[in-house]
Amino acid sequence: MRDEFTAVFERDGEWHIAYSPEIPGANGQGRTTEAARESLAAAIALILADRREDGLRSVPPDAARETD
Repeated sequence: MRDEFTAVFERDGEWHIAYSPEIPGANGQGRTTEAARESLAAAIALILADRREDGLRSVPPDAARETD
């Protein structure tokens, strides 16, 4: 299984705007579609890292953990 997210691209003048409907708050922008894609990927990574950290705060320190 791979992590896949939808990237939607729109033009706003000279800028390319990107967002992912599956990840609320994940937005990117750039002068090219590729730059917007990279910006969006970085935003998704930050959001998921933050959500992981939040989710693990309540896990007891002696609980077994696995990451795939």
